[in-house]
Amino acid sequence: MSFPALRDKMQQFVAIVMKDPAVNNAVGFAGGQGSSNTGRMFVVLKPPSERKATADDIINRLRGKLSVVPGATLFLTATQDLNIGGRFANAQFQYTIQSEDLQELNYWAPRILAKFRTLTDLRDANSDQQDKGLAAEVVVDRDTASRLGISAAQVDAALYASFGQAQVSTMYLPLNQYHVVMEVDPKLLPGTDALRNTYVKSSTGQEVPLASFARYQPTNTSLQVNHQGFYPAVTISFNLGPGVPLGNAATVVEGAMRDLGVPASVHGSFQGTAAAFKDSAQSQPWLILAALVTVYIVLGMLYESVIHPITILSTLPSAGVGAILAIMLTHNDLNVIAIIGIILLIGIVKKNAILMIDFAVNASRQESKTPEDAIFQACMLRFRPIMMTTMAALLGGLPLAIGGGTGSELRRPLGIAIVGGLIVSQALTLYTTPVVYLYLDRIRLRVANWRAFHRKSPLPTPAGD
Repeated sequence: MSFPALRDKMQQFVAIVMKDPAVNNAVGFAGGQGSSNTGRMFVVLKPPSERKATADDIINRLRGKLSVVPGATLFLTATQDLNIGGRFANAQFQYTIQSEDLQELNYWAPRILAKFRTLTDLRDANSDQQDKGLAAEVVVDRDTASRLGISAAQVDAALYASFGQAQVSTMYLPLNQYHVVMEVDPKLLPGTDALRNTYVKSSTGQEVPLASFARYQPTNTSLQVNHQGFYPAVTISFNLGPGVPLGNAATVVEGAMRDLGVPASVHGSFQGTAAAFKDSAQSQPWLILAALVTVYIVLGMLYESVIHPITILSTLPSAGVGAILAIMLTHNDLNVIAIIGIILLIGIVKKNAILMIDFAVNASRQESKTPEDAIFQACMLRFRPIMMTTMAALLGGLPLAIGGGTGSELRRPLGIAIVGGLIVSQALTLYTTPVVYLYLDRIRLRVANWRAFHRKSPLPTPAGD
């Protein structure tokens, strides 16, 4: 649409958003991002202490109110404190469709968008494909124009002078200079009246009306053709439904592409935040495995054993389960910040077992105590330092979990993961670590006796000697 029409739509959107009780201020800008038919709006919410709803809740309740404005759509997305991917779009996540054939891309992109809008896990599905721009197509009858002494270059010059903002002169003043631009009367621009009143000078110097040798009709045209790499591309943006994780949405999107039967020449891929999520989801298990192997090697070198490091690592599953349960109970997402908290638990939680196992191993080797007596004495003597260090870490993460203020939404999953993991691991590892230590120590003794028995057994005599 035109800039004046877009400005009116933006004013309607701002008025609707400002009526929400959680909104402090809103400002809209018509035009921008390389196109005059798009705009942007910035909404400032009231402090969390003055509102009960989160940013996502406010977006969900505004979505229905904003749909009453005809001819335009406002897509809202919460500003991310931690941006990953850095790709601009009308929604938080993007899925890009590419093809070598532009016509094939224009055929499938609207159908894929329509399919995405039927998925219950997605919200605000939209596309950057703008191929419905309104244009006036001028078709020149060249035979008639030739008889009137008018060439194609003269028609082009007349149209450019009327609608191309041609500079015709420069006004020089003592302190400044101004460019004189020729254009059609602005009152005639919204319709096709300007074409009816356009005249072309023929080779004889006579002014000939454009309508006498040309016809014009409204048609659709592409405002822009986006590319990614070397190929045309259409990006479909979407938000997630309430409580829907990104992993489930990615699975649903890929399933929708298979159900549509999209040909192999049209291929899609996630971009921006969604692409970073898929990359991290693929590499994250290997990174965690590498971290566990590194910890195992270091502990094995410390205790000169291949069994005792397993006892220490046995405390980690309870911490991970506690962190995930805490995140689920508080209705938070397992985002990057929460994963950082789980990784921190690997270093925090295993110190409980280290304190006990280190004392039990020294007591067994230096004081010749049985494994039962050694681990029992370790539990009795190391209970106080275990509780002190755990409470110090737990209370240190508690302000992150229950704190408020600006930016608390970013820090809260980190504190919840740490606090939940420490509570569950502390309640379990004080009882499970001694049991795991005793069972693994029995396995160690059996393996040692089996090796000693085979070293003492005589070698078999070859047959025939």
